[in-house]
Amino acid sequence: MALYYDLPVFKEVYHLILKIFEYTKDFPKDYKYTLGQDMKRDGIQLVRSIYRANKSKDKREYLEQFLDDFEVFKLEIRLCVDMKILSVKKQAELSGMMESIGKQITGWRNAQRV
Repeated sequence: MALYYDLPVFKEVYHLILKIFEYTKDFPKDYKYTLGQDMKRDGIQLVRSIYRANKSKDKREYLEQFLDDFEVFKLEIRLCVDMKILSVKKQAELSGMMESIGKQITGWRNAQRV
């Protein structure tokens, strides 16, 4: 079993979280401590799910949890763009990262069904 921090998907999620921490610094005060904090917390939850899936014998439960949390995370980013507190350019950058992450997690989950 690979160490969770050596997994390509972990590295990408970690990079995504770093971007979220960077971008939320520029949020208006009204959103920095509400939506911004939620996004940071939800990003860290994604890492927890990867860690737990990697160490568990039954990975599906944690991978499903990841995918559920990931959808909420995507919604938060979309909300930020719609409210004009995150630029479309930044959203595009995050979306590219999230597409790759989603494919990796879905592939990992599907491999567990065999």
